[in-house]
Amino acid sequence: MTPFSIPYGRQNIDQTDIDAVVAILKSPWLTQGPTIERFEAALAERCEADFAVAVCNATAALHIACLAAGLGAGDWLWTTPNTFVASANCGRYCGAEVDFVDINPLTWNLDAGALATKLEVAQAVGRLPKVLVAVAFSGQSCDLQAIAALSERYGFTVIEDASHAVGASYLGRPVGCGSHAAMTVFSFHPVKIITSGEGGMVLTNQPELAERLRRLRSHGITSDPAQMSVPDEGLWYYQQLELGFNYRMTDLHAALGLSQIARLDGFIARRRQLAARYEQLLAELPLQLPSVQDGATSAWHLYVVRVHFGQLKLSQRELFDGLRAAGIGVNLHYIPVHLQPYYREYGFTKGDYPEAERYFSEAVTLPLFPDLTDEQQDYVVEQLRRLIG
Repeated sequence: MTPFSIPYGRQNIDQTDIDAVVAILKSPWLTQGPTIERFEAALAERCEADFAVAVCNATAALHIACLAAGLGAGDWLWTTPNTFVASANCGRYCGAEVDFVDINPLTWNLDAGALATKLEVAQAVGRLPKVLVAVAFSGQSCDLQAIAALSERYGFTVIEDASHAVGASYLGRPVGCGSHAAMTVFSFHPVKIITSGEGGMVLTNQPELAERLRRLRSHGITSDPAQMSVPDEGLWYYQQLELGFNYRMTDLHAALGLSQIARLDGFIARRRQLAARYEQLLAELPLQLPSVQDGATSAWHLYVVRVHFGQLKLSQRELFDGLRAAGIGVNLHYIPVHLQPYYREYGFTKGDYPEAERYFSEAVTLPLFPDLTDEQQDYVVEQLRRLIG
């Protein structure tokens, strides 16, 4: 095999997707057209949410969700260190300070028990968070029921960063339904569960949040006479009510995303089948396999294993290099955010979140995507077994 012949993730595009995008190219609307609303409505229905607001990517979705929650200078945003940097950066975009909560050693998600302890201390010193970004790492939600109870007690807004979790469920309802979070963010990057090329979505059940999210994605502008400070002067008239952004999704991207929703169940079924095969094939190897908490189902965006390198004769780097030399594009999700140089400048250092750091020193993301064949998966396991014994 040639190097990187099996990536860790990859989109699945069929002729239906191509036809949907070509149809938009032949239509009058390339952007700001009706396909965006159709995409929003389809995902809201699928997730049992009242409102959905499409944007250009999930980072933009996190940003405007934080703004809609009222996050600003002098406030605190908390999130997990085991995530992509966007889950923390969205707080900095708003001028807020950022802090982290360590992860659960089994699910590798933000730990609700650690959160409860940290909130008690924060209340005593007057530094409670205004927003908590609860990341659905690898495709399964955090312990959101416990987190929602803490949010009611301490008065912070829960935003679920479910970029990995389109198609997952929690306590019998779809992720995104809004039962335990004020807003839920999805990503449609090509390696995610469904893709729109680039794109994101914020779901909510609160009409005032949906209204502000729509305004923030489009320069802070409204054409709604009810929101204007002077009488409507005609169909062409609009007003900028606040500082917003050009975070709009195009109809081209929306058409691809809308087409992909029709195959979401198939994508999830294949990912779960592959995850079950990994669990069986890797059972005898000295690994910690991923764990799904009671009441949750995972979308299996990622399949991460933990290797206890202290018991082996090879290092994490040697394992990565060996697998990549064998044509397997393994990856690592994630370098703890607090160890990034940008966040070290704010005083974070090694040892602050020991469970996330232990996880980082042992984690390996194996290939998982719908087009991964059983034969390729067998080869991944064969090469992993060869290297770690």
